[in-house]
Amino acid sequence: MPEDSPAGGAEPDYRMSLAAERTYLAYVRTALTMLAGGVAVVGALPDVDHEGLRRVLGLILVLVGLVIAATARRRWREVDDAMRRGESLPPSRTAVPISVGVVAAATLALVLVALL
Repeated sequence: MPEDSPAGGAEPDYRMSLAAERTYLAYVRTALTMLAGGVAVVGALPDVDHEGLRRVLGLILVLVGLVIAATARRRWREVDDAMRRGESLPPSRTAVPISVGVVAAATLALVLVALL
């Protein structure tokens, strides 16, 4: 029988806890990638025309990275708590906004590449 955790629920299978932690770390890596990409689009391409388009693309990437970074820890905690209580995992509330942001950034990147 699993021990009770400090949070009051049963200690989940360690493999599931490690999987949730790996997912959390993937969120953090993705957030850092989006932030770096946004900064790179604006700062590392100063000689490319279409500055307004580059700024909008960079802003979208930074905002998506910010949303991912801001929600990663909360998502990990919600999943961990649900596992400890033996409940179904909660749905992600950020999947749609992140997907919309990535599609918008990809569309702007396509336009920027087509204009070069």
